[in-house]
Amino acid sequence: MKLARGYTGRHRIIKFKNSYHGHADYLFEEVGKESIEKIFREHGQEIAGVIVEPIGGNYGVVFPDIGFLRFLRRITKKYGALLIFDEVITGFRFKYGSSTDILGVKPDLVCLGKIIGGGLPIGAYGGGEGIMRELAPLGDIHQGSTFAGNPIVMQSGIATLKALFSLKNKYKSLEEKAKKISETIEKEAKRKNIDLQVIHYKTMFSLRFKKKAQFQSFYKKLLERGIYFAPSENEANFLSFAHKEKDISKTVSAIKKALRES
Repeated sequence: MKLARGYTGRHRIIKFKNSYHGHADYLFEEVGKESIEKIFREHGQEIAGVIVEPIGGNYGVVFPDIGFLRFLRRITKKYGALLIFDEVITGFRFKYGSSTDILGVKPDLVCLGKIIGGGLPIGAYGGGEGIMRELAPLGDIHQGSTFAGNPIVMQSGIATLKALFSLKNKYKSLEEKAKKISETIEKEAKRKNIDLQVIHYKTMFSLRFKKKAQFQSFYKKLLERGIYFAPSENEANFLSFAHKEKDISKTVSAIKKALRES
């Protein structure tokens, strides 16, 4: 967002309710429910960029709305603002790279994290040369951090990306495992008359119980059996290449028992 402001010479950033882009106070601001078109008509020359999770992962799983993302691409270009995809969660989650190829919408900037550090803390962002060269030392937009380029994290990231590259043709297997778990939860919940929605997109899924207490019970029952789901319905669950068939079978068995007892 700092780069978008420096590049455009503007100061306003548009974000969306229930999207998460960090813990800075200004990122928790909610200023109303005006349409994007109205906001751009009234403030278009002040807007530096629009930041969005193209596939939601911080309000449970939210399916991508490709039509809306295309609209954001058009309107940001029209007004000279930058489109920023926050793929800290989704980068390298569904394929080797970001999800922009899957969605067919190319942002000006993309933010990555989590997976690319191999479990260690890391963040990265990138875009076209014309934008990125505005950063110091080539340009005048300062960037820096005590932890930037930490050599241990960089080595972990390099090793992780090499491992993912060697597995790039096996992402489909992760989708199949996530689908198996999601379908098991749906079928067992229906069989037990538990009002539960499972939102599943490729390798990630989240749960919404109508009765909040049932989620808490379900989570604890899984925990007792050594299965670690996300501790909140607002968080997503992910499959990784570390999960083998025996892990999926164990998880499926634990889910059935946990739902019977919830």
